[in-house]
Amino acid sequence: MDDPTAITVSITRTVRAGSEPAFEEALHEFVQLSLAQAGQLGVHVLRPAPGSGSREYGIVRRFAQRDALTAFRSSPEYRAWSERVATLTEGEARTEELTGLESWFTLPGTPLRPLPKGKLFVATFLGVYPTQMALGLSLGTLTKAWSFSLGSLVFDAAMVAALTWAVMPLVTRLLNPWLHPQK
Repeated sequence: MDDPTAITVSITRTVRAGSEPAFEEALHEFVQLSLAQAGQLGVHVLRPAPGSGSREYGIVRRFAQRDALTAFRSSPEYRAWSERVATLTEGEARTEELTGLESWFTLPGTPLRPLPKGKLFVATFLGVYPTQMALGLSLGTLTKAWSFSLGSLVFDAAMVAALTWAVMPLVTRLLNPWLHPQK
């Protein structure tokens, strides 16, 4: 499971017509330089589909915690990047932040949007409760004779693994129309 203090930031920029090659070069250089900063967990660039006519780029960055994001935004490298691409893009960048469990509920290729806490609760409960019941009936019977600490360690590791790689991606796909209704 992701660290609950990690932050996912989605930045959307519209590149001026004809400036795409210069923007791509600036983006590539900045990404390589910026990943050396402390607290970086990765970056993904979403480019416009070929032939779509879109000039909108999405940049998704992950930071270990808020301090890393703050340091990133105040770094000379970020300020220089912002100045460099100001002439290559239209308008201001649109930025959204997600922390903790919220990032479980975003399908690849969709905008990052915080969920209402009620929906977050329902979706998480629908993933956790059946997983906990299934593991309790299977793994729990195997580990009940073990020490409490060891049994909890194994149970919790299995729970987190199941939620991260199987259950929550499934819950997200099944509940997507309810989680993210079309406006």
